[in-house]
Amino acid sequence: MASISDFQPLYKQVYGVLIRRISGGTWQPAQALPSEQALASELGVSQGTVRKAMDALANENLILRRQGKGSFVAEHTQDHALFRFFRLVRPTPNRRRITPQLGDEKVSRRPANKVERSRLALSKGADIVEIRRTRLIDDAPRIAEKIILPVSLFPGIDKQQALPNTLYSLYQGVYGVSISVAREELRAVLANKGDARALRLEPGMPLLQIDRVAIALDGHAVEWRVSRCDTRDIVYAVDVN
Repeated sequence: MASISDFQPLYKQVYGVLIRRISGGTWQPAQALPSEQALASELGVSQGTVRKAMDALANENLILRRQGKGSFVAEHTQDHALFRFFRLVRPTPNRRRITPQLGDEKVSRRPANKVERSRLALSKGADIVEIRRTRLIDDAPRIAEKIILPVSLFPGIDKQQALPNTLYSLYQGVYGVSISVAREELRAVLANKGDARALRLEPGMPLLQIDRVAIALDGHAVEWRVSRCDTRDIVYAVDVN
């Protein structure tokens, strides 16, 4: 295999080749991948090595395996994206998943400030699109979001007639940008006046802030999102293995 080096385990090198093909558009969302046998023959490695690389992709939800049908590039449908990236649920004992709905939204375009350039590795003078939106749970505003996107990756997104509830499906389907991982930092904050207006609560109420940077398949940061959440009867839940 032309791109193989001696500095990584062989399956990791095969994994890298497969990732580059997915991110480069060789295989489209929901498209079937070649069989393990075909890939092994093409890349000049064992079928076991290809299977190990495919296992890693499946564990990261980058491909989906369907019994008797093969492996497919993961597609960021609305349900799939919510299941992977939305972690607010009802408290124990049932931990019922919540499907947030889209409330108010405002979209604008402007030059990126210093913090935004740092978080998304943008050059000075780069433009961004800022999306401000509220998310509803049981018809009540519970999450105030600020989303920052580079115009260079998402040209014209501020001109879209209507943005979907889950943006990751739009990123993938229209712009060819698939989110592979989200890096989140959580902290307790107090509601400011903007939060109070958006979430219909008193200033100074405690909120959960989720600071997320979304990373595409090629390893680049493509979205910075800050969500300020009223968690009086919902919790942030994650399973740790």
